[in-house]
Amino acid sequence: MIELEKVRQLPCFYETVIDESYLDENNHMNVRYYLAIFDDATYEFFGSFGMGRDYYLTTENGSFALEMHINYLAEVRLGEKVAIHSRVLNRTAKRIHFMQFMVNQDTEKLACTIEGVGSHVNTTIRRTSPFPDTIAQQIDALLAKHKKLSWDPPVCGVMNA
Repeated sequence: MIELEKVRQLPCFYETVIDESYLDENNHMNVRYYLAIFDDATYEFFGSFGMGRDYYLTTENGSFALEMHINYLAEVRLGEKVAIHSRVLNRTAKRIHFMQFMVNQDTEKLACTIEGVGSHVNTTIRRTSPFPDTIAQQIDALLAKHKKLSWDPPVCGVMNA
């Protein structure tokens, strides 16, 4: 298990408090809301390198999720605050491999991780397309910073950009 102090070396892109609508019959957060929270965090994370909501609305470009692996580690309950920290793992001309970490700030536990591969797309032709140079450079800068971390992310081992 990764120590929280290591996860917190990564930038936090999203925080939220779990409300009643997120609960299931087991009185904890339902699996569908983990993905919703990670999705909201991804917009902020991608925005950090130029692919935020404005990018999608003002260009003919966007991103598609290609693959996801989610690992539930500790339950999250009503009223608890979670924070999402994100890390770039790799990229190619058209794809990005990344990982996000959900930290339960009330219990001080790593609640969940998600590993994903996404692609840059031209939304007019609905096909993958290369990241624009300015975005690619920003991803590369973040990737270089994340590669300097002293810990390896707990990847599933079957994904790559």
